[in-house]
Formats: sequence, C-alpha cells, structure tokens
Amino acid sequence: MEREQHIQSAVKRAGRYRWGIVALLFAATVINYIDRQMIGVLKPTLMEDLHWSEADYASVIVWFQFAYAIGYIGFGKVVDAIGARLGYAIAFVIWQLAHIAHGGAHTTMQFALARFGLGIGESGNFPAGIKAVTEWFPAKERALAIGIFNAGANIGAVVTPLVVPLMVVAWGWRTAFVVTGALAFIWLGFWLVMYRSPREHKKVSGEELAWIEQDPADPVTPMGYGAVFTRRETWAFALGKFFIDPIWWFFLFWLPGYLLERYDLNLLTFGLPLAAIYLLSDVGSVAGGWLSSRLMKAGRTANFARKMTMFICACAVVPIFFAQSIDNVWLAVLVIGLATAAHQAFSANLYALPSDTFPRGAVGSVVGIGGTMGAIGGMVMAKGTGWVLDANPDNYTVLFAVAACAYFLALAAVHLLSPRLDRVQL
Repeated sequence: MEREQHIQSAVKRAGRYRWGIVALLFAATVINYIDRQMIGVLKPTLMEDLHWSEADYASVIVWFQFAYAIGYIGFGKVVDAIGARLGYAIAFVIWQLAHIAHGGAHTTMQFALARFGLGIGESGNFPAGIKAVTEWFPAKERALAIGIFNAGANIGAVVTPLVVPLMVVAWGWRTAFVVTGALAFIWLGFWLVMYRSPREHKKVSGEELAWIEQDPADPVTPMGYGAVFTRRETWAFALGKFFIDPIWWFFLFWLPGYLLERYDLNLLTFGLPLAAIYLLSDVGSVAGGWLSSRLMKAGRTANFARKMTMFICACAVVPIFFAQSIDNVWLAVLVIGLATAAHQAFSANLYALPSDTFPRGAVGSVVGIGGTMGAIGGMVMAKGTGWVLDANPDNYTVLFAVAACAYFLALAAVHLLSPRLDRVQL
C-alpha cells in the first residue's frame, strides 16, 4: 500500500504522458466514427440518389460488416505481431483512402466496394487501441482509459449529423466524403511522432513507468489464435460482442432514418436530436469505465466490478422497448440516449476483459476474435432490419425489443463462460 501511494505521488509530480496517448486514441476514434456514420446520416439522400430499397441499403451495410469481420481478426494478429504504432498507422491509411473513394461511387456495387475497404481499415481501430491501452496502463486504469477513447465514437457520432449535412448542402455528398477523408490525415502525423512504447519513450519518467508496470509481469511474446481459440475466456468476450455489437450498428446506421421518418424531420433538423443521443452516449462511455475502476480501487474484484457495471447497463437499455410509442421527439431522445449510453458503458467494460484475463501477448488476438463475432452478429442484424423495414417501414418495435434483450444475453454468456474472470495461463 505504501509503495502504491509513493508511486501515485511520484506520478503526479512527474506528469501523465499516458493520458496524451489516450487523447490520440480518442481523436482517431472520432475520425473513425465520422467516416463510419456518414452513410447513416446520408441514408435518405443516398437512397434517393442511388435508388436504393431498404434491402439494398442493408446489403451495403453487410459488405462493410463482412470486411470488418475479416479485418478485425486479421488486425488482431497483425497488431500483436508488429505493435500498436505501425499497426494503427496501416489501418488508418487503408480506411481513409476507402472513405475518400465513396465520393467516386456511382453504382450500388461501387459503393459496397468502398464500404468493404472502409471496413477492412476501420477494423484495426479497436485491436490497436486496446493493445495501446494494455501497453500504457495498469489494470486498474484500463477500463477508464478505454472508456475515454471509446467516447470518441460518440463525439464522432455527434459531429457527423451537425457538420456533414451543411457540407452536403454546400458541396454535395461526394465532396463531403473527399474533404473529411483528406483532413483526417493530419492525425497520422501526430500519431507517428508521439507514439512509442513506454520504455522507449523519452517523455515518460521513471516514476510514471513504474506506475504503468506495477502489475505482475506478463509475457509480451505475440500469441496466435491457436493459443486462445479454445479458451472459454475468449468466447466469453466474443459472445458478448456477438450480442451487443449488432445493437450499436443498428443505432448507428438506422437511427438517423428513424428520427427523420418518425418525427417528420429533414437533413438539417434531425442533427440536434441525433447529436443529443450521442452526447448522452459519451457520458455513458466514461461513466462505465469510471464505475468499474472506482469499484476496483475500493477493493472489489475485477469480476464483481465489471459484471455489476454491465448488469446496471443492461437494465438501463430496457426502456427502449417503448421508444416507438413515444410521440415527443425529445422524450424519445432521452430514452434512446439512455440505451446508447448504457451500450457504451457496457462496451467499455467488455473491452477490458481480454486484458483482465489474458497475457499481453494474446490481447490483440482475443480482441480480434471478439470483433469478428460482433461483426457477424451485425451482418445478421442488418439483413434482418432490411427485411423487417421493407415489409413494414414503421415496424421498429421488433428491433427495439431485440435491443432490450441483447445485453442480458451478453452478460449471461460472459458469466457462464468465465464465472470468476480468472487469469489464463498460456
């Protein structure tokens, strides 16, 4: 206890460079979600301009998610092999070039191919981000760090409906894709200059390095999928992702159209309600990481802290079942925003499980498997959503019911497969 207090005091004097790394991860995730969500914000415009049905739109989404599934499991291994710095840079370049390519798409297939490239690149964001957090933070701070950089998803989702419609009105949707993609490359320069491992970084003091490395030493040798694939703890994380990721995809790609149609809004007026929903999500992302970290600092086990936080989040999603019956747009925003905030809080804790249960050298591979399962679930959800809405464009009740149940299923899978969140010895 005295040693920990001494280290905390020393870190306060020495600075907190590791939080600068989180700021970089946060900025990249903002960009990631601006690029990802533009198709949702522009859904009415694209469906009219490219003559899509709901099923066509769902198929384009599926192409993205299919690529995301492939890329996620691939980038998990790549990041474990070459490290977060280079792995993140490669992923970033791929997804920005694919994002810019959307501006040149004229057919549904061309658009789907651009989305495929975007999915391949964007799939590297979270494996590399989780790897960086694992490298730069002790276990007790990881959920908070993940919650902060994961909050970038919500900021991206807030910025997109506020800024992109103005760009579309001024320049057209094609130019909007090109401009947002080109500007994003500024981030890459900062990443390559600022990121190194803690031991190699000149701006990390000995005191802060001691804080970062306070946990028992783990093997850092990269471990392949064969070493983790048969572990129950891998599938606790992966099935959790399978159940909850499709709900976030649904929110991201269908909420803009839902708000526009249900409350008679348009491209310029639905931005504020949508932005409010994702601002609430931002609060949830940080609060979820803070709560479990607080419980651990108070002496509770990681098992109790993570699962209790996730249970609270699952309960907070349930009211969305009644969302379609709400006639007031701002009351609907509150209910939906509570659900999206709970998702992000749940997700921050779920993302912490691989580093809680596996050696560092296996984290990227475990996250990769989980991301792939989440993308597969998203493909199923996207196809189902397209069929439901083509049959009845007003029937969101079934979709909201699926959302209300998914988080309890995810938590049950985590608990049944890893009752104590024991460390895996590989």
